[in-house]
Amino acid sequence: MKSRLLFAVASVALLAGASAAPAFASDKTDVMDEIHKAIADFNKGDMAAWVGSCAPQTSIIDEFAPYTWQGASACSDWAKAFEAGNQKNGDSDGVVSIAKVRHIEVTGDNAYVVITANFKYKEKGKQKSESGASWTLGLQKTADGWRIASWAWAMK
Repeated sequence: MKSRLLFAVASVALLAGASAAPAFASDKTDVMDEIHKAIADFNKGDMAAWVGSCAPQTSIIDEFAPYTWQGASACSDWAKAFEAGNQKNGDSDGVVSIAKVRHIEVTGDNAYVVITANFKYKEKGKQKSESGASWTLGLQKTADGWRIASWAWAMK
């Protein structure tokens, strides 16, 4: 009797482990899909869609003033500051690309992603770039899917 119970418990544990692995892989894919979507929206200049990739409460750290944005309007406030900086500096045609996904971890409804990224743009018509920046993101799973809850961009 004890051996049957042990076999049953072991079988359930193995099946649970087998079914958990694909869900975890799927979550990682879903997280990266949201990041790729956000990047595509940004690269198209669709800031409204980009802002839609943010969680209801977001925290951002970036390399231009005021350097930090928090709360329900963080993403739209960041977008306004980004556009204001572009106008002031004569920047245009900004494009983000992922060079390498260095780390991705998903635990329940939370994800942590570290990416090496590149940013190309024009400054007063001259091509510029930031290569090898570190972009760290925290995502939260919401009723609408994965959303960016925090991110920090650090130049190389």
